[in-house]
Amino acid sequence: MTMPGTDTAAAVLRPHAEDAFAEELKALEAADDRPRPARWKLSPWAVATYLLGGTLGDGTVITPKYVGPRRIVEVAVTTLATDRALLLLGVPGTAKTWVSEHLAAAVSGNSTLLVQGTAGTPEEALRYGWDYARLLAHGPSREALVPSPVMRAMADGTTARVEELTRIPADVQDGLITVLSEKTLPIPELGQEVQAVRGFNLIATANDRDRGVNELSSALRRRFNTVVLPLPASTDAEVAIVARRVDQTGRALDLPAAPEGLEEIRRVVTVFRELREGVTGDGRTKVKSPSGTLSTAEAISVVTGGLALAAHFGDGVLRPGDVAAGILGAVVRDPAADRVVWQEYLETVVRERDGWKDFYRACREVTA
Repeated sequence: MTMPGTDTAAAVLRPHAEDAFAEELKALEAADDRPRPARWKLSPWAVATYLLGGTLGDGTVITPKYVGPRRIVEVAVTTLATDRALLLLGVPGTAKTWVSEHLAAAVSGNSTLLVQGTAGTPEEALRYGWDYARLLAHGPSREALVPSPVMRAMADGTTARVEELTRIPADVQDGLITVLSEKTLPIPELGQEVQAVRGFNLIATANDRDRGVNELSSALRRRFNTVVLPLPASTDAEVAIVARRVDQTGRALDLPAAPEGLEEIRRVVTVFRELREGVTGDGRTKVKSPSGTLSTAEAISVVTGGLALAAHFGDGVLRPGDVAAGILGAVVRDPAADRVVWQEYLETVVRERDGWKDFYRACREVTA
């Protein structure tokens, strides 16, 4: 709820994709003269352009939402144009949620039909529930039924999203099999069903690296076309991703512009990549890897936290002391084993690296 006279888009901390990039979507829709699948807001070409970025004929610049292989986006968009559901698979921090949100925004103009998967997600979250006051007063009826986001998407011919599908208990996951294979959702209590109208599809995300993962049954996995989102291929690509996302987050929080701290962003990304891959960037020194994933998303979090420190307790410019504590927290998840890995990396790699003396001292200070 916002106060009278408050601009809603400016007031919310994180607008939905269709709100944050409304002008770009509007420009794409106006310029898009290619065939569109039923109930799609944009053609597959325009959806891919929205995610990958480009310049339209009228000079409108479409900012990239995803930095990665173009073919991955094209396959994902093409999948949604068929009757097959899309599963975005990848290690934590590979932008699965970000991509799924922007795909839904571009295809349907609505990214909010979302089921967040957890170990406690009930079957009702994927199918339907009941308004128990009406149920007790009048018995089972369509008025007493509470549709899930998936049921609403089926009825409206839009895109539903299921985040962290593998965190949902296996018996609840399998409630999607009929939805994805028969495109129908039975309501046995009423002797009725909801049939999906053209335009309906589902995007799910999953990873197999975290604890508490429930494997997908072979029957359910067959209903998806799986697209694997890789980690950024190079340091430069990852730096660009982190800088762009930090800048977007920083503007919402009134933090300093990220470009002023690009040197530190590159340092954070370099540390994360070397520890993640077990070797230094030049390939000369092997290093031990900690227990955490050290994803791009975590690098974004570390840099954003560092910018907040610089803004509120420094001179507004991102410096080594602003990111050191965040890096320590991201690397040392296991207080015993990971601390040894981190200290060894500091002494054998960071200490000897030209131009990194301030960074080494800042990290030593917070580590001690």
